[in-house]
Amino acid sequence: MVSQRRDADAPKDSPNSILESLAGTRVLVVEARYYDDIADELLAGARAAIEAVGAEARVFTVPGALEIPAAIAILMDAGRKAGGPYDAAVALGCVIRGETGHYDIVAGESARALMDLSVAEHLPLGNGILTVETMEQALARARVSDMNKGGGAAEAALSLLAIKRAANLEPAR
Repeated sequence: MVSQRRDADAPKDSPNSILESLAGTRVLVVEARYYDDIADELLAGARAAIEAVGAEARVFTVPGALEIPAAIAILMDAGRKAGGPYDAAVALGCVIRGETGHYDIVAGESARALMDLSVAEHLPLGNGILTVETMEQALARARVSDMNKGGGAAEAALSLLAIKRAANLEPAR
């Protein structure tokens, strides 16, 4: 989790106190399952981090990393229209460099689109799309018992949500 200063004099609506009261928060998780073993680990880490604060994960799957930003935008909009909006989102996937320039396009464009979406919509979003050179690097970063980047992405989204709530931009549920 993002380290936060523990301050006894902190206001009760500070990110510290809000982060500790995220029960009922709805987190959208969109995963690309191009590499199933990696996707399993990323999702396990993200779920554990989300459930650790009493939040609920709703998981959707897309074929690859390029589809993740569009899926998040579509699902966030659908949630708002249905009256059950998501509070935060997490993107999970993996892009491994190959012999062509496709890696650069997928890695760069998915990251750019996620950042654009997060900033434009004030969406607390954790980017857990791994961009690596080898399968070994991907597995080390994805494994819950190792670098746990799925958990880190979920924690980033939850920390941003806590900041958003502390700024009174979104009420707690």
